[in-house]
Amino acid sequence: MADILTVQGLKAYYLMNYYGISREVRAVDDITMTVKHNEIYGIAGESSSGKTSFIKVLAAAIRPPLEVVAGSAVYDFGGQQVDPTTASPDVLKQIRWKHLSYIMQGSMSVLNPVRRIEKSFVDFAMEPLGLSGKAFWNRVRDHLAHLKLSPNVLRAYPHELSGGMRQRVTIGLATVCHPEFIIADEPTTALDVVVQKDVLALLRNIQQEIKSSVVFVTHDMAVHANIADRVGIIYAGRLVEEARTRDLFMSPRHPYTGHLVASLPRIGDTRQRPALEGRPPNLAEPPPGCRFHPRCPLAIDRCRSEVPPLVTVAEEHRAACWRSDEVRPVLDADLPRNRAEVS
Repeated sequence: MADILTVQGLKAYYLMNYYGISREVRAVDDITMTVKHNEIYGIAGESSSGKTSFIKVLAAAIRPPLEVVAGSAVYDFGGQQVDPTTASPDVLKQIRWKHLSYIMQGSMSVLNPVRRIEKSFVDFAMEPLGLSGKAFWNRVRDHLAHLKLSPNVLRAYPHELSGGMRQRVTIGLATVCHPEFIIADEPTTALDVVVQKDVLALLRNIQQEIKSSVVFVTHDMAVHANIADRVGIIYAGRLVEEARTRDLFMSPRHPYTGHLVASLPRIGDTRQRPALEGRPPNLAEPPPGCRFHPRCPLAIDRCRSEVPPLVTVAEEHRAACWRSDEVRPVLDADLPRNRAEVS
């Protein structure tokens, strides 16, 4: 399967200079990965790991003090090669919403509280679709029907809709132009589990219908287990493991991934699960060697001095750990096996 996104050696730092003091926060530090056509690629990691900074680069939403200092992120839109880190504003305008869209964290980050929903569809979709008048509104209403939303929501203000309905609207805004690539930044974080299940099923159905690729960002590993085809784990600005979802959950090859998987609750299991000791490192002064070594139960002297490369450890499975062969599966109960459980 061909790749729609190729990220190579990407480094994006927050470069700050206040009161004569310069700081360099290495939020994205040498990430290399690919996303295939028509797949959902999950990105996981705890807060402050660099997930949001990474997708800001992918979405061409780079604003100072965030700067790309090295590497590239190249999209292939039907033969048109676009690197959002170097593309001109005109090129970015051409690809936004029509080829590349973004579902932001929190619907109110997108919807204007003093404008009706229909105005947002005009702002987002009319120019990229190249439609107007009756043809445009027929397209919008048909798309809302796929989202199980009444056309009446177009005349509503955001505060008149429930949280779940607002999130459906933001998904509608991001997908009405049938983009080839969708970036979803924790779109279910503020929703209760019942609404979350419906939104995940909806997003998966829409993705299958329009055959787009999705980068889905969330710290919730259970969500990844239900929706992602492959998952990449980011820790302290670096990609430390990547694999097909089932392989990642059943046979993690990095200690940090093993902890994330072990932290998931199991039905009927009431044992207290120990928390991972320590805290994520300061990315302005990251530790030498493997950035996870201060918290890692398998750390050895080599981990404290040498950066482990991200290498292939099994089929479609990469890990950055000097002792990846010694990381044992820590699951003692089955996880959800497939996405059917959320449909």
